[in-house]
Amino acid sequence: MAALRQLWSTITERHGLGVAVFIGGAVLFWVLVLIVLPQLAMFDVSLRHNLPRPEIGGPADVYTLKNYSYFLFGNGALNTLDIGVLVKTLIAAVIVTVLDIVICYPIAFILAHSATGVAARMMVIGLIVPFWINDILRAFAFRILFGATGVINGIGQALGLWSSPIDFIRADVALYAGLAYTYTLLMVFSIYNAVETLDRNQIEAARDMGASWWRVHWRVVLPVAKPGIASGATMVFMLTAGALAAPQILGGPSNLWFTQIIYQWFNDAGDWQRGSAYATILLVICLAFVFLMMRVFKVSIGAIGR
Repeated sequence: MAALRQLWSTITERHGLGVAVFIGGAVLFWVLVLIVLPQLAMFDVSLRHNLPRPEIGGPADVYTLKNYSYFLFGNGALNTLDIGVLVKTLIAAVIVTVLDIVICYPIAFILAHSATGVAARMMVIGLIVPFWINDILRAFAFRILFGATGVINGIGQALGLWSSPIDFIRADVALYAGLAYTYTLLMVFSIYNAVETLDRNQIEAARDMGASWWRVHWRVVLPVAKPGIASGATMVFMLTAGALAAPQILGGPSNLWFTQIIYQWFNDAGDWQRGSAYATILLVICLAFVFLMMRVFKVSIGAIGR
């Protein structure tokens, strides 16, 4: 509270009471109306029975945990299908997150400490322009690219790398590539914001003392970049685990994403209560996993905020 009062005083002194009220109102609206209230409403729905409309509000409309117990035990036995899909979704989200870290870390470092002038501007434009294409069109383009008659298979066969088309769709190569590509910007700029604060003299000093390239990054750059990596990883992981369009379009015929199960409960089965319970389970488990990883890698919420 002391920090909030200090922030309020600072904004009021620098920008006036009107600006402070506007910012305070916008933040409250953002947090309460757009974040807290929808989640509370969904949690409330998840604790209800799926009743016909005339019975809603009647004596049968009471709270229950059956939607949550169904996720664990289905119709009596352990619900291995839904639990397995959730675990598979989380593993896939971790893989996509790691892929993005590996791809984006060098890009962010070069952008922050090597590229200057026209080269830096070209790199930023090259990162941003592809995202002028909407998600659905991009996903279908990836499906065409990785399809049996797509460009990848065509080039591979023309070069003699393989003799028959490889099913990249069934192997989830297209899905992982599409998801990793979709969230590239979030990871690049999160790491860039952290690495940019690093004094270049520290890198030069480490090199002058004979440190190897990997040791400079391990001992000098990565400690500074860690909050940015954690921030980007959190966003990429949460968005990947909650993705729906990409798994629908790029996923193989035997690949089911947990969000697709949620979608089926909402739209195909018309059971919004169970769909809400599944969505709440996904949110809670993802948050728990993120906090666990932050604890493992010793990253605080405050560090991510910086």
